Amino acid sequence: METLPSSPYIQFTRQQWAALRESEPMTLTYDELLNLQGIDHELSIDEVEDIYLPLSRLLSYYVAARTSRQSVLMKFLNQKSMKVPFIIGIAGSVSVGKSTTARVLQALLSRWKENTRVSLITTDGFLYPNAVLEERGIMLKKGFPQSYDIKRLLKFVTDIKSGKPNLKVPKYSHLTYDIIPNEYQIIDQPDILILEGLNVLQSGIDFPSEKARRFVSDYVDFSIYVDANEEKLEEWYISRFMKFRKGAFTNPDSYFHSFAQLAEMNAINTAKGIWREINRKNLRENVLPTRERASLILHKGEGHAVDHVRLRK
Repeated sequence: METLPSSPYIQFTRQQWAALRESEPMTLTYDELLNLQGIDHELSIDEVEDIYLPLSRLLSYYVAARTSRQSVLMKFLNQKSMKVPFIIGIAGSVSVGKSTTARVLQALLSRWKENTRVSLITTDGFLYPNAVLEERGIMLKKGFPQSYDIKRLLKFVTDIKSGKPNLKVPKYSHLTYDIIPNEYQIIDQPDILILEGLNVLQSGIDFPSEKARRFVSDYVDFSIYVDANEEKLEEWYISRFMKFRKGAFTNPDSYFHSFAQLAEMNAINTAKGIWREINRKNLRENVLPTRERASLILHKGEGHAVDHVRLRK
């Protein structure tokens, strides 16, 4: 454990962090892990034991503290306790493995005790439909702050923190690369909500045209930034693109179906171009600047394995 100079974080090596698991039990089977991993992310038992079980233990303390604090407030107000979900935000670059982290946490936290309800949504559902992006001339800025219906996302997190039941979240299709019309995920007062997306930690400076007074991060109880060096992110993006080229892109309904026809080197160069002109630019301008706002930073190295952890003091 290292206290970083002039930093609000304490840094742990992988081994130091793993030791903090203590008696947190492994509740996932090997087959379950296979179902949780991403297309370009092999999830090992060691990764769950060394990284995610200590994190699960830490989160249990945070949730208990928030529940106790809420109980004290309700006692002071002479009111019955309200069911207010604990919100965990997960941010990071395209291709870093945010979705895998979110799924693993959902699986682990839902097994803390009987009837712990853990919902997971991504901010993809709050992207504007492609027709709107085309109309505004920002289709190539998809994933940038201006491509999201931030007001709708803010209303959702406000409503869920207000204890409202049966909230609708628009569904997004990675096949058609668009919002699915009139289809919704229903979020009904979970104990914990995991909110995953590029923009979870973005603040007012990321929306200069809006004089915002509230941000999504205002409603997040604990935030995680999944981090990696740019070179690794580009490598993982290209690898994922090439796997999709042989899989999802072959579906005639895929928005990227034309990429399946590319020769291998052309496909690699296309992936590099998309990464460098869109995703890397968004990372540098909008995503990476939010990293230091996170409660916890998971830094990945070779093979998507976390090599060190930074925890806010």
